Amino acid sequence: MGIAETIKSNQALKKFVHYLLIPRGQARPRLWVKWFVNPIYHKRGKGSVIRRRTRIDVLPFNPFELGEGSTIEDFSTVNNGVGPVKIGSHSRIGIGNVLIGPVTVGNNVILAQNIVMSGLNHGYEDINLPIHKQPVTTSPITVGDESWIGANAVVTAGVSIGKHCVVAAGAVVTKNIPDYSIAVGNPARVIKRYNPDSKQWEKVS
Repeated sequence: MGIAETIKSNQALKKFVHYLLIPRGQARPRLWVKWFVNPIYHKRGKGSVIRRRTRIDVLPFNPFELGEGSTIEDFSTVNNGVGPVKIGSHSRIGIGNVLIGPVTVGNNVILAQNIVMSGLNHGYEDINLPIHKQPVTTSPITVGDESWIGANAVVTAGVSIGKHCVVAAGAVVTKNIPDYSIAVGNPARVIKRYNPDSKQWEKVS
């Protein structure tokens, strides 16, 4: 049994390790984790940039990857506490984005400003417990290569956005978007798709 399995199988040990990594009641890692563990444990591609005014709440629980030539802009938050966050090569995570894993962003993706993607949901069913004390569920979010998501969009847990898609500003994406599509609105709906036969972007009725 490996170290991770040993820790997970022993609740007292798991709780102690959690305390060493994260202050009680907080989501961000302790400074020693940020300074000494994350640079070794997580993958950063050549030429990738994380701006100084970001909140990178990443821990060794799950992977965090930032591909070659990709940038995470100021005031963004990335959290891999309950699921991996993987960002491909030559992608830009715009100012003020929030990515809570599990989230996978492909290559050559543009995320504009103030986008929220959360693969996490809180349980609420037990009315005798505060919601923050109830179990969480996760469902992966995927953004395909070459896609562009406009400012202030929200992508909910479990959604996949295909390759070379455009999601309009302010859209709330609650269902999968197929490759080569343009989606708008709340909830987001596809209004155009690329037709390889006519080589045109055509309206969807």
